[in-house]
Amino acid sequence: MRKSFQGLLALVQHVFSERDPYSGNLFLFVNRRGNYVKVLAWDRTGFVLVAKKLEKGRFAFPSADASQELSERAFRFLLDGIPLGGRHRVR
Repeated sequence: MRKSFQGLLALVQHVFSERDPYSGNLFLFVNRRGNYVKVLAWDRTGFVLVAKKLEKGRFAFPSADASQELSERAFRFLLDGIPLGGRHRVR
């Protein structure tokens, strides 16, 4: 998670070669522990990099795939720590 704008942009261009980083899509990167994410996005004038670290717990991804598409709703749930899919008891 040491990469910044240029490093993450290079990853997007290399790994997601079919995706255009200038399209307005959000690219989400998560650390191995699953408690820290970075989001890279193009906003018409430059790239925006947002980071979020959870103090407790992990981000609940819907699957363990290295690459997946999320809806806007799923993305919001993910950042709020709400598990996606299946039944989960709220405590």
